[in-house]
Amino acid sequence: MTYLAVLAGCFLGTLWLEFALRTHVYRRWLRLVLTVAPVVIIFSAWDLYAIASHHWTFDPETTTGVMMPGGLPIEELLFFIVVPICSVLSFEAVRAVNRWPAGDEAAAPPAKERQ
Repeated sequence: MTYLAVLAGCFLGTLWLEFALRTHVYRRWLRLVLTVAPVVIIFSAWDLYAIASHHWTFDPETTTGVMMPGGLPIEELLFFIVVPICSVLSFEAVRAVNRWPAGDEAAAPPAKERQ
């Protein structure tokens, strides 16, 4: 359960940014999915390989015991989802406070020419 508590702390520690700073991370769900999906796929595969090769194990006292196929604890899969979301929320919060562009903003309408 310790692993879940850490993930919950990470998630709750950044969730308020969505509302307080209006980062709109969850509103742009497709963008978020496209950001998180490669992380989940690559790192889950990496972990599954390490588990199968007996290079990596998880302490059963810190997990719930719920295992995904291949022996991957559910907490590890959640880690690969929660931590990137927290990172995106943090990035968007810094960007919002500093008013920094990220390069994906809509183009400004062209200025009218003066005569």
